[in-house]
Amino acid sequence: MSHRQHIVDALHRFPVAAFHPATLNLKNGYSFENFTRDLSAGLTVGVVALPLAMAFAIASGMSPESGIYTAIIAGFLISLLGGCKVQIGGPAGAFIVIVYGIIAQYGVGNLLIATFFSGILLLLMGLFKIGSFIRFIPISIVIGFTNGIAVMIALSQVKDFLGLNIAKMPADFFHQVQTLYANISSLNIWALGMGIVSLLIVFLWPRSWAPGSAPWKRWLARIPSTVVVLVVMTSAVTIWNLPVETIGSKFGGIPQSLPAFSFPEISWGSAKQLFGPAVTLALLGAIESLLCARVADAMTDDRHDPNQELMGQGIANCVVPFFGGLPSTGTIARTVTNIKSGAISPVAGMVHAVTLLIIVLLAAPLAENVPLCCLSAILLFMAYNMGNWHEFVRLHQFTMSYKATMLSTFFLTVIFDLTVAVEVGLVVASVFFLHRMNTLTRVLPQTLPFDVPSKIEAWLMEGALFFGSVSKLEIVTDPKHISAPNSPDVIIFNFTELLSIDNSAMEIIESFQRSLVKHNKILIIAGASDHPLKQIQRIGLDKILGKYLVADMDSALLVARQALDEIRTRENKKTEELVIKEVH
Repeated sequence: MSHRQHIVDALHRFPVAAFHPATLNLKNGYSFENFTRDLSAGLTVGVVALPLAMAFAIASGMSPESGIYTAIIAGFLISLLGGCKVQIGGPAGAFIVIVYGIIAQYGVGNLLIATFFSGILLLLMGLFKIGSFIRFIPISIVIGFTNGIAVMIALSQVKDFLGLNIAKMPADFFHQVQTLYANISSLNIWALGMGIVSLLIVFLWPRSWAPGSAPWKRWLARIPSTVVVLVVMTSAVTIWNLPVETIGSKFGGIPQSLPAFSFPEISWGSAKQLFGPAVTLALLGAIESLLCARVADAMTDDRHDPNQELMGQGIANCVVPFFGGLPSTGTIARTVTNIKSGAISPVAGMVHAVTLLIIVLLAAPLAENVPLCCLSAILLFMAYNMGNWHEFVRLHQFTMSYKATMLSTFFLTVIFDLTVAVEVGLVVASVFFLHRMNTLTRVLPQTLPFDVPSKIEAWLMEGALFFGSVSKLEIVTDPKHISAPNSPDVIIFNFTELLSIDNSAMEIIESFQRSLVKHNKILIIAGASDHPLKQIQRIGLDKILGKYLVADMDSALLVARQALDEIRTRENKKTEELVIKEVH
């Protein structure tokens, strides 16, 4: 076999995920009727995505067109290459705090590099089937950092909502609060009024049209409230020339052109420092997109491919930096809108991207008078919906581990950053998990039938013996217990109720078995199956034990009686040899 063939065979055996986007399934019975449904849904989501994309970009410290370009490019690629049929990708509110912090510390150029690196990490996570492991992150951590991010998003929007005269907001929590307090005297009453009205419209518009009302009212109810706010407030600023900050006054408007391709300037000295931010972006993007895909599955009775979804997200995040775009992921609000609008395939997501592109090419000048206070109102409402605030009210119902994990993740997200919060949250959750597993693991003396000799002793193992619970074995494997005058000659470990055992526990048991042999004593293991049996076989203890590895306790007691007789026979023979030796 050639060297090349060896490489090909090795690649085939390597456990990588197959690249199979959901779009490849369109060839199976996709009809014109399906296309019309996707077209309608895509147009609706495209209109909804416009104000959100601009708001996310501005809140992240970028220009509004960078958010729109991200929604166009990443939205198209995620739908084209992802593993979920109806997920809509693009800039997300969860990234606002992270992106703003990266820009403040490293600059926009390094944000683009970090986004590219995060894309590579996401691609590798999907390729090596890590998508399935994201669900192992405890829900308490997810809720904690989601609520924390929602608080930070809301705090970042206070400046524009109140129209405060602040050139640049700091990135950390305490300095943000201090800066807002120091500049509260610059409050713009016009911005505050428009922000409050915008909030009321966003909140009340969907609730203003009762089911079963006139057709024209039902038609109005289908118009997204964010679009209503955008049109009403932009019209008010245009007609009455209201003294509030707008996209035009701050950014000079939005270019009426296609996004330009360019290579970000790479400084290898600073690029080495971007590993942490890239991991944060990749981790948050993976969690956000897969949580969103699970929501979509529940609404459509479908099942997404998590590894393919991560590969699609990764490719999108590798491409958008070359067009000045933001990190992107699956977005719950737009995905839900897509599903409720009738989408049934990834075509809807691609139509949504094309819709945004057409809007930019035809209507970009109209965005010049969009007031920033109305975009901040949209984000404030989104932050409110994003948080699981009822979890704080229900905290008294949960266990101490859940409370500690969620609250530590929440406060660390607000005060420090998401990376620290998730790391500490995972440590806290792991410590409580180890404690819980330790309490569920028991090593108990087992009562034997009355006719069993006292020199036979049995111990029942329950739960999982691992490095966090090996202390439970100390009472059994104590050397003093072996060498005591009345210690048993045959010890049975009953593994019937043992679910799992790790290398730390196996090493202690193996060492205990060797000590017993030195003292002319015998260890019998009974009832080992599944994982414990595989562990015994893996280290070769099954060959050492031989006939003393038995299937159940009845067999163990039978073998124990025989072993006890053998021990007594050896001891008698040894005694006789000593007597003969002394006589001679």
